[in-house]
Amino acid sequence: MSGLSYRSLTFMLLIALLLWSSKFETCNARRGKHWRKSRASSGTLFKKKGKSHSSGNHHHSSGGSKPKPPSHKALSPPSHKAPSPPSPAPKKGTPSSPPLPLPPPPEKGHNGGGHSATFNVLDFEAKGDGSTDDTQAFRAAWAAACKVEASMMIIPSNYIFLVGPISFSGPYCQPNIVFQLDGTIIAPTSSKVWGKGLLQWLEFTKLRGITIQGKGVIDGRGSVWWQDAPFDDPVDDEIELIVPLNSTVEKNLSAPVRSQLGRIMPSIKPTALRFYGSFNVTVTGITIQSSPQCHLKFDNCMGVLVHDLSVSSPGDSPNTDGIHLQNSKDILIHSSNLACGDDCVSIQTGCSNIYIHNVNCGPGHGISIGSLGKDSTKACVSNITVRDITMQNTMNGVRIKTWQGGSGSVQGVLFSNIQVSEVQIPIVIDQYYCDKRTCKNQTSAVALSGINYERIRGTYTVKPVHFACSDSLPCLDVTLTAIQLKPQQEKYHMYDPFCWQTFGELRTPTIPPIDCLQIGKPSNNGVQSDHDIC
Repeated sequence: MSGLSYRSLTFMLLIALLLWSSKFETCNARRGKHWRKSRASSGTLFKKKGKSHSSGNHHHSSGGSKPKPPSHKALSPPSHKAPSPPSPAPKKGTPSSPPLPLPPPPEKGHNGGGHSATFNVLDFEAKGDGSTDDTQAFRAAWAAACKVEASMMIIPSNYIFLVGPISFSGPYCQPNIVFQLDGTIIAPTSSKVWGKGLLQWLEFTKLRGITIQGKGVIDGRGSVWWQDAPFDDPVDDEIELIVPLNSTVEKNLSAPVRSQLGRIMPSIKPTALRFYGSFNVTVTGITIQSSPQCHLKFDNCMGVLVHDLSVSSPGDSPNTDGIHLQNSKDILIHSSNLACGDDCVSIQTGCSNIYIHNVNCGPGHGISIGSLGKDSTKACVSNITVRDITMQNTMNGVRIKTWQGGSGSVQGVLFSNIQVSEVQIPIVIDQYYCDKRTCKNQTSAVALSGINYERIRGTYTVKPVHFACSDSLPCLDVTLTAIQLKPQQEKYHMYDPFCWQTFGELRTPTIPPIDCLQIGKPSNNGVQSDHDIC
C-alpha cells in the first residue's frame, strides 16, 4: 500500500511538472522579441543587426569616414546616436533618422553659434594693421562664406583693415550671409587704387538675405576727395533761396579753386557702401563716416531694413548723402543718426513703400524726395511715410524737388511729427530744381499729388514754407495740419510763406498763416499723356 502510494505521488508530481513547463513555454512565445532582448542567447543575432544599421547610418552622416564598430555588450540594444561632429545626437524619446549629407567643410572657418560656419578675415591672412592692403584677404574670406548658407564673415574688433574697392557679389552665393563688422575698415587714399574713378568702394550685389551688423566702422577717409572738389561741382539749388542780410550768397566754401593738374584724386567719387539687386537686406549697428560721396546706397533692392545706423561727415562735405534710395521697394529705416553734407535720406525714382521714422538728421540738407526728372526722364515715386524725425541745423526739413522737363508722378506722401530746430526752410516743394548755373524753362513736369504735412513744429532761419509748383501741372491735394513754425533769430531776412500753383487744404490754423495755399483744385489742370503716367 505504501509502495503504491509512493509511486502514485511520484507520478502526480511528474504530471504537474509537465503542465507547469508547458505553460511557461507558452508565455515565453507570447513575449516575442521584447523577451528575446533580455536573453544572452540573442546577443549574437542583435549584434549582426546593429552592425548592418551602423554601416548605413553612420557612414552617411560622417561624410565617408570609417564607421565605429558595434558595441559588444550583451543584453543591450545598439546605439542610435550619430557620431559627433558633425551631426548632433537626437534627443531622448525621438526617433533617429539618417541625417542629410553635409557639404565638405572649408579649409578655413569653423562652426559658430547660430551660423553654419564662420570665416574670420584674420584666418585668411588679413593683417589689420591699418597699412597693409587686406583686400585679397577679404576677397578670400567672402569666397568661402559665399558657399555656405547662413554663414558669417567676421571682421574682428581692435583691428583696422585697409581695403580697396571690392565687390561681395552673388548671384550664386548661398542666402542669409552675415557680414559681422566689429573692427574698422578704411579706404585707401592713393589715387592709383581708384584709377580714373569708381562709383562705389564696398559693394554687395545680387544677394539674398544679406546682413551687415556689428559695432564697427566704415571710414571712407573722404577729406582727401572733398578738397579736390572742382569749383563747378553741382550745388544744391536751395542755397539760392537763402539770402543773408548782406545780400551775398556763399557757395561751396569747402571747395578751393584748383586746376585739374593739381588734382589729387579722380573727379568721380565713390559711394562708401552700396547694395545692388539684392533681397532682404539688413544694415544695423555700424557707423559709416567720411564717405567721398554718398555713404549708403540701395539700388534695385527689395525688402530693406536699416536701424541703429550712424552716419557721420561734416556739414560742408560736398554731396555726401546719408542714405540714398533708388529703384527700391519695401524699405524701413528707423532709430538712426544721420549727419552729412547733403540729404540725410534721398529718395529717388522707382521707390515705393518707404517708411522712415525715429531718425535724427543734422547737419545736412534734410530728407528729400528727388531730385526727379532730370534730363527729361520719367520718375515714379509712391507711398512714402516720414515721421517722428528730429532735424537740427539743416538746410531743409522735408523736401520734394523735381526738374523741369521731367514726367511721371509723386503721390501718396506723408510727413508727420517733424521737429525742426534752426532749419533754414522746413517745408519745401521745388519743381524748378537746378544744380547747374543755368537751366532752361520747360513745360512738362513730374506730377505731384496727395502730399500731406502734419505736426511739423520748431524754428526756422529763412522761410517757413516754400511751395514752387509747375505752371503746367500744379501740385494737387496738398494738406497742412498743425503746422507751427517760428523764426529763430535775425541773422537772415525772415521771408513769409511762399506758394505758387499749389492747391489743397488747410485742415487746421497754421503758425504762421499759410494763406498762399489755394483751396480746392485748379480750374484748368494740365493733363499728362499716357506715356508720362506711372
